[in-house]
Amino acid sequence: MPSSPTRCGTVVLAGRPNAGKSTLLNALVGEHLAVVSPKPQSTRLPVVGLLTRDETQFIFTDSPGLLEPEYALHYAMRANALRAIQDSEVIAYLHPLPEYPAPDFASVARLEKPPRAPIVTVYTKADLAPSSTILHQPPPSSTVVVSALTGAGIDALLAALRDRLPESPFHYDPEEMATQPMRFFAAEFVREAAFELLHEELPYSVAVEIDEYREAQEPVYIRAVIYVERASQKGIVIGAGGRTIRALGEAARAKIEALLDSHVFLDLHVKVMPKWRRRPASVKRLGYAD
Repeated sequence: MPSSPTRCGTVVLAGRPNAGKSTLLNALVGEHLAVVSPKPQSTRLPVVGLLTRDETQFIFTDSPGLLEPEYALHYAMRANALRAIQDSEVIAYLHPLPEYPAPDFASVARLEKPPRAPIVTVYTKADLAPSSTILHQPPPSSTVVVSALTGAGIDALLAALRDRLPESPFHYDPEEMATQPMRFFAAEFVREAAFELLHEELPYSVAVEIDEYREAQEPVYIRAVIYVERASQKGIVIGAGGRTIRALGEAARAKIEALLDSHVFLDLHVKVMPKWRRRPASVKRLGYAD
């Protein structure tokens, strides 16, 4: 009996900020790749995760939330999200189930015309929804309800996505889980630690750049620069007696070591880059825009 043809393609996880895109990506690939935070707008650059299951290879792209831009960084984030949507074979449109029903995707993304790729509406955070939340009975085949925390609905989501992916040979080794270099994830995990440990608006002023990455030595040496916008913010990030930056380093190092499966020496420094979020040249220099 001939084997079924392989399928492979890009699935973009798209939606408004805080729809659960990063949490779902991590659940799908079984690894902590994307920054997760209860604070919205934590994803600035698309994160790519790979899942190969049987005859299908899913190339998931966790895209920045579709927001109304207010300054240069926001415009770059929105451009990154729209590019990921445009380049995808399937769009997984995420919307929290407690906020049912989902508005039309094209209007949320402010697209001039409907996207060419098929759309699967994915209602997320099912574990938070009241039992009275009503979906169409039965829901259309283009709608799936999931909980990334409990795993409910994940298999149904993968089946719906697989049916819409093109027949194609695999693009990556089936053992791979990510396409971006460890330098990228190291910077993201430092920024995730900032979202966890810093308060109010300060995490949004943080950018991270990897100055040096020496993987050949043990422990792996990583020198990272944390950029903030004001001198007062630098003092807060460092903390009294260096307490805050040490906590940031410990939290980020644990995440990096878990992904790298190796000991890491993380050398953190803090610098001021005035108003970097509002200056297109600074946004580009930090890698958020082309």
